[in-house]
Amino acid sequence: MVLDNLGEKLTETLRKVAKSIFVDESLIDELIKELQRALLSADVNVQLVFNLTRQIKERALKEETPRGLTKKEHLVNIVYEELVFFLGKEKSEINVLNKKPFKIMFVGLYGSGKTTSISKVAKYYMKRGYKVAAIGLDIHRPAAPEQLKQGCEVINIPVFIDKKEKSALKIYEKYEKEFSKFDILLIDTAGRDALSSDLIKEIKELNNRIKPDERLLVISADIGQTAQKQAEAFHESCNITGVIVTKLDGTARGGGSLTACSATKAPIVFIGVGEKVDDLESFNPKGFVSRLLGMGDLEALLEKAKEAITEEGAKDLEKKFLKGEFNLIDLYEQMENMSKMGSFSKLMEMIPGFGQLKLPKEMLSVQEDKLKRWKYIIDSCNKKELENPELIDGSRTERIAKGSGTSTGEVKELIKQYRQSKKLMKMMGGNPEKLARKFKGKIPGFKI
Repeated sequence: MVLDNLGEKLTETLRKVAKSIFVDESLIDELIKELQRALLSADVNVQLVFNLTRQIKERALKEETPRGLTKKEHLVNIVYEELVFFLGKEKSEINVLNKKPFKIMFVGLYGSGKTTSISKVAKYYMKRGYKVAAIGLDIHRPAAPEQLKQGCEVINIPVFIDKKEKSALKIYEKYEKEFSKFDILLIDTAGRDALSSDLIKEIKELNNRIKPDERLLVISADIGQTAQKQAEAFHESCNITGVIVTKLDGTARGGGSLTACSATKAPIVFIGVGEKVDDLESFNPKGFVSRLLGMGDLEALLEKAKEAITEEGAKDLEKKFLKGEFNLIDLYEQMENMSKMGSFSKLMEMIPGFGQLKLPKEMLSVQEDKLKRWKYIIDSCNKKELENPELIDGSRTERIAKGSGTSTGEVKELIKQYRQSKKLMKMMGGNPEKLARKFKGKIPGFKI
């Protein structure tokens, strides 16, 4: 999970509130101390922690409990609202203007994940129908142009680099006439091991010449409290408009990078939650805090679903599911869609209620492994068996198990899963209005 340790500590603190008999000043003081410990251990700036917890305490002591809520529920809600406000309050998205190209410049220290983030952001906008290109202006690190080129080749977008030229401005001017062919231009700039006057000077010159529409600071979750100084220096050099926090999937404490935006007044736009090119999420403070507290993040889950499932495919499957007519090919397609959405463990933390179950990581990895093995089984079935799984008897089960390198028990388990899913969908298909009301506007293609 994103920021595992902080999430566990915050959730445990709120559990203590839930178990308490009375909500009085002593309970509020205990809650404040626990919150301070959790946030400080996550590398959040000391002054910011005290400001946040002071605001929580003032509200908890002064506000009247709204009708329909218990005192405990109101206290938990105050913590949730203040954490959301602390991390930016509203979701911030880049408004890609109707101009060609829309220029996004990336700045940050060496090792922050800047070049990798460019590939992820490019993929993010490609999925949304934009024509994207990248240009490499890091002239100081020899491997930088090649690394950018490799990242762009994986997602098949044009990249402009010049390994021999030692002037970043000249590289930009060399290819400038080509940029009007694209909707979005992603600009990689030089990083350093530490902030230096020549780095700041170079970024200022590039910013003045290129005049990018957005200037994103890429900052690593493992950077600690030095994040604030870095953010301030980069902001001074080119007026940062947004922040990307990378490596939030690791064991890093992350609080320093998450609060770096307080130094620049620039919102967090994206967070990197893995190494793959699709492991980038649009940052939504409400959903992020909800996930931290084990309450899930349905908006992020539905966003992933929209990316994985085409509208046409969703409509076709919708009809089959409502009639209970889907076969192993359809089941396989759904498994493919699920794998596109990310790992099982990441999906679980987005589902409300599941984040609080504390499911063992070993169990989640077993589920992911099971899905892979079911794919092998389906690949070993012939066309008739895929279209009519009821044909799969004992002898066919043995043949499929041998062909897929699995056991007969695993084949039988898949068929059982298929029958249960078919039965459930058939039951739900008897009342499509009820199903439509539940999912209308949430799942692509569900428009009964």
